[in-house]
Amino acid sequence: MSLLEEGGPIFAQIAAELANQIADGTVGEGERVASSNELAVFYRVNPATAARALTVLSDEDLVEKRRGVGMFVAQGARDRLVRGRRRRFAERYVRPLAVEAARLGIGQDELLGLLRDELASVAVTSQAAGATAPHSAPHSAPSAGTPAATTAPPGTTTATTTTAATVGGDV
Repeated sequence: MSLLEEGGPIFAQIAAELANQIADGTVGEGERVASSNELAVFYRVNPATAARALTVLSDEDLVEKRRGVGMFVAQGARDRLVRGRRRRFAERYVRPLAVEAARLGIGQDELLGLLRDELASVAVTSQAAGATAPHSAPHSAPSAGTPAATTAPPGTTTATTTTAATVGGDV
């Protein structure tokens, strides 16, 4: 999500975007994240809204404040995010899939075969999309005082992600 969507609290959307950047490695551990003022300018929101997004990430120990310097991605943040997202993925998708397969009498071997086929289809589709539509180069963030001409908040770089939703990352 590079632009805010209709629905859902704006601060949560900003926090989710920053969490996605941490999870996909776009912003690494120990790297500076955009300040609340930079986020406010980029997203065209009230600075208090942007600050609330950073507070959410801080409360989840994903970012830490360094007095007089700014906010930085905390050590272990990516691992915590990925571990939590994997757990929620299993709860939200794998468990219901297994339950429905059992209801339909689909055995383990058949289910694994269906999954392999789907994974192969997704891989082929992803490769075809990459061949027909060139990936844009990652956007680098403007330096402080430079107008934001990209879709990334200042102080970050972007990579295309398809995960979204909430902080801590429901897929």
